[in-house]
Amino acid sequence: MEILLAKSAGFCFGVNRAMEAVMGAIGTGKIYTYGPIIHNKTVTKDLEEKGVFVVKDVAEAEEGSTIVIRSHGVGKAVYDAISDRGLKLIDGTCPFVKKIHHIVQEREQAGDAILIVGNPVHPEIQGIRGWCRDAVIVENVAQVEEISFDLEKTYSVVVQTTFRKSLFEEVLEALRAKGLSLNVHNTICSATETRQKEAVQLSQKVDKMIVIGDKHSSNTQKLYEICRKNCRNTYNIETFADLVLNNFDRNDKIGITAGASTPSAIIKEAICVMSENLNGAVQNNGGEEEMSFQQMLDESFVTLHTGDIVKGTVISISNEEVSVNLGYKSDGIIARDEYSSDRSVLPSKELQPGDEIEVFVVRVNDGDGNVQLSRKRLESMKGWEDLQKAFEEGTPVEGKVSDAVKGGIIAMVNGVKVFIPSSQVSNRFVEDLSVYKGQTLTFNIIEMDRSKHRIIGGRRALIEKENAAKREALFATLEAGKKITGTVSRLTDFGAFVNLGGIDGLIHISEMSWGRISNPREVLKEGDTVEVVVLDADKEKGKISLSLKDVTENPWNKAAEKYPVGSIVEGKVVRMVPFGAFVELEVGVDGLVHISQIANKHVVKPEDELTIGETIRVKVLEVNPEAKKISLSKREADAPVEGPTEVSSEEAATEE
Repeated sequence: MEILLAKSAGFCFGVNRAMEAVMGAIGTGKIYTYGPIIHNKTVTKDLEEKGVFVVKDVAEAEEGSTIVIRSHGVGKAVYDAISDRGLKLIDGTCPFVKKIHHIVQEREQAGDAILIVGNPVHPEIQGIRGWCRDAVIVENVAQVEEISFDLEKTYSVVVQTTFRKSLFEEVLEALRAKGLSLNVHNTICSATETRQKEAVQLSQKVDKMIVIGDKHSSNTQKLYEICRKNCRNTYNIETFADLVLNNFDRNDKIGITAGASTPSAIIKEAICVMSENLNGAVQNNGGEEEMSFQQMLDESFVTLHTGDIVKGTVISISNEEVSVNLGYKSDGIIARDEYSSDRSVLPSKELQPGDEIEVFVVRVNDGDGNVQLSRKRLESMKGWEDLQKAFEEGTPVEGKVSDAVKGGIIAMVNGVKVFIPSSQVSNRFVEDLSVYKGQTLTFNIIEMDRSKHRIIGGRRALIEKENAAKREALFATLEAGKKITGTVSRLTDFGAFVNLGGIDGLIHISEMSWGRISNPREVLKEGDTVEVVVLDADKEKGKISLSLKDVTENPWNKAAEKYPVGSIVEGKVVRMVPFGAFVELEVGVDGLVHISQIANKHVVKPEDELTIGETIRVKVLEVNPEAKKISLSKREADAPVEGPTEVSSEEAATEE
């Protein structure tokens, strides 16, 4: 007798995830599952012996207890009921099912009608139904024909994850034949498709077929139906006790598959009974070398367990995949993606053959006979512990920013993602958060919810505390007239802010040049290093006034000498006002030509006689360097120069 075992027999990813959630919660208090965690009476009974009980209503759970949502998922009302009662929640909903919940909720909000293909009494379908206000549920083509659809609507179609693909396609064809506008989401689980495809192939090449799984499991029943089509001698058993050995002969080629709710132990027991009683040899369906059942157990079921943390020795590193000697019959493999949460970390740069390494056992048999390992998961587990301690003690942590996302940034701390909201990234608004990518930042853990796998970090308080210390130290050294170096951190229309080391000072636009400028960007740009003079430092208000102007280069110091009263000079008209025009004699030195001094006539507006940018001759009437004022006259500068006055002899005699 030859026994062929389907490669994907037993727990699927979603079921295994839910089971691990339950097993991990045992011992933490009163535990309930909302409905049987899986459709398997043996598992349910075993969990009851471990103190895990089934409830059909949230009201049945005791105060302070924990409720585990099974992989089938539940409607929104159940989550609300758990929250209202203040019960602890462990969400074991299969990610594939959770995705369907999001689809029906979002598409209904977008205006689509919801159509669900599947068994209406199945808990998965009931859970999906609970995420929309209304839905049409069909299970077969006959039901499609019976329903009157609204041809004006667009129907978003989702399908039960364990539904048979061929039947789903038949239902879709019938829906399209009715002229419906469909938005189809093929939500059949890829693992289910693989399992069913293997069942088809296996049942076509054996004499007899065994499907192991609970008779009430939809997944198992679909496998049974598939196998029965290809192999009339197909048997559905729940445990090895259901095996009727008289149905089998020593010369039979027997295929075995199992539903997603079937534990490996039950598969093992069934195969063991057949192998020992019928002297059969077992081989995995896929062409591997034939081996005895005991050998298969040694390879796949006995040595290690999922979730173990063990130490091993690095054998080799090839293409960033690490082979590890675990001291067992099978070597362990750490895939590139399972080495570290930081993609920049390369195993080949950190490890070499002979190094000891601690790892987490993900799967005992990865399908190729190796043990699937993860260093990343172990790193994450320890990272959570470290972050929990930092959160409780208020200790800052360091993390490297891996990405900038909507609303904040993601920092990695020992393999754990920490979200830092944009409001907590700095103590000031940061327009482009991508500048932090790749940087190592220090921050506090301000919120932590392990059940939701959520950690929130914050830098604002740390930065403000650091700046307060820097501000105190800086103000102690500042005094008017002192020169200090800083970096231009921000430009505005009225000036520039300069970082002096933890605190900013302001250079007003009027203090940027002895000359006239219209925009600070004419003189400075962000990031410039500048030497400035302190004009004033107000510690109480936290304000520092700065100047770029060098006092020794003040052009007014020599204004009286360069522009003596009575001299005629040239200047450029730079500004008009109702009472006159300002004329630039040199950069930083302007004089005023009063409207009465513009021309030797009545002038209504300066613009009537002068234009901006025009060069004119003016006479210096008055100079006041202290007040930075010079009075000028164009009228007198334009007046003709008078020669010596001639007098008569009589006038001269009279004067004498």
